[in-house]
Amino acid sequence: MGSIGSQYERELRSVLAGELKGVRAVTRSCSEIERSQAMKVTNRPFLVVRAPGSGSEGTGDLLALRGDICFPIEVKSSKTSRLYLSGRTSDQFKSLKETGERCGLLPLYAFRLKGVRGDSWRIMKVEVEGLKGKLRHLSRSIPSLPLTRNGREFLDWNQGMPLHRFLALVCKSDGSRSIGESFSKDVVRMEIESKVLN
Repeated sequence: MGSIGSQYERELRSVLAGELKGVRAVTRSCSEIERSQAMKVTNRPFLVVRAPGSGSEGTGDLLALRGDICFPIEVKSSKTSRLYLSGRTSDQFKSLKETGERCGLLPLYAFRLKGVRGDSWRIMKVEVEGLKGKLRHLSRSIPSLPLTRNGREFLDWNQGMPLHRFLALVCKSDGSRSIGESFSKDVVRMEIESKVLN
């Protein structure tokens, strides 16, 4: 993998690992609300490892692990807001889906748009069957990859979940509330905050 891809992998890895310096770097041009949501990961960080044979056989580029959840993550970056999957990238998608369904995981795409201010990362999920527990509840809140007119998945940065919202969602301390109740209240609150900002 080239140095550009590695650069963005390192950037995302630093954020998911809850490194203060990394979170500050990616939220430098974000609003206060966005920054505070992203900062939640510093209290509930992930162990993030580069997947062996990165980008092949359904492992994604990164694995984000924590006691309660685990995600294989495929990292993409572009100067354009849409990326179409074909050839090798289409095979990667199919392998991620197969791995997700075989292992009960929720694979994600993290899409970094170059040259934008604010939160430049968007998160999208690979649709998988048979998820249980917390991953099933999370899956309901994270947008799927959209489909082309031919019914093929592609990446659209504008349709993804901003990274700061994703971090607020997965780093919430549930306390005594049920997981479903906790996530649904979170989603409503974030939608209200989003409307207030726009």
